[in-house]
Amino acid sequence: ERATHRPDLVVDGDLGPDEDLNLSKHLLGRVHGCEVRLLAEDAADEPFTVTVPIARGSIAHKAVELGIHWSGEPLPLDLVAEAMASLAGSDHWLTEFLQTCSEAERAELRSTASDRVAKFFECFPPLDARWRPVTESSQIVDLAGGRVRLRGKVDLTLGTARGMQAGKVIVDLKTGSPNPVHRDDLRFYALLDTLRLGVPPRLVASFYLDLAEARTEAVTEGVLDATVARTIDAAQRLAALRAGTVEPVYRPSYGCRWCVALPGCKVGRSWLTEE
Repeated sequence: ERATHRPDLVVDGDLGPDEDLNLSKHLLGRVHGCEVRLLAEDAADEPFTVTVPIARGSIAHKAVELGIHWSGEPLPLDLVAEAMASLAGSDHWLTEFLQTCSEAERAELRSTASDRVAKFFECFPPLDARWRPVTESSQIVDLAGGRVRLRGKVDLTLGTARGMQAGKVIVDLKTGSPNPVHRDDLRFYALLDTLRLGVPPRLVASFYLDLAEARTEAVTEGVLDATVARTIDAAQRLAALRAGTVEPVYRPSYGCRWCVALPGCKVGRSWLTEE
């Protein structure tokens, strides 16, 4: 049966008259992490500073997107140069950085982004048009009468549903080591696709470029049910935390090292000392 029913989500009691919630995979992870850190970061509202490590992922993803649809041989350095030029001339959060960064930063960005792009094309065969490859695909789902918006952007999808038969594969490109959070991110993408289209994807996969290895999971009813529960809990909890109707929960972890609340947080400092 086509999955047309959208989950019930009640947040009106904690949302202001003109307040909405926008939930992404990143914000979901923060809500399910340390709630004290979440509120501290919201309150700090520090200006976002772009650095080379922050920029290289977006540059690499743009270069991969161009390379998949490139008419000739996709050379990593050429693709990265084209990606940087494209984003520098657009209305993108990286535009100002790309227009003003130093030559040293530009060289480092080309080098590190090219490494990711080269690894992608080493690991993936040419993507046949019949596989329906789609890159950087945005997903939006509105719930609770439009007061809660779920948003995602998928690195790569292959295939498509055929009628009621699941056929799409969602791929998230990663560097570094596997992390359980990556599985949660992919499940969230699978839920969004199911709610949008009424048919779930067949498979989700994290592809680790440094390892040249894919970690896959079949999309089952149980996976979707668990993701619905996780998403509803996060939305309701976030609304309550921001409204001040519940007390935030401490969940110390290695992330405490970079928390803006650490100087005054006895729980976090104690946890780091014990570790």
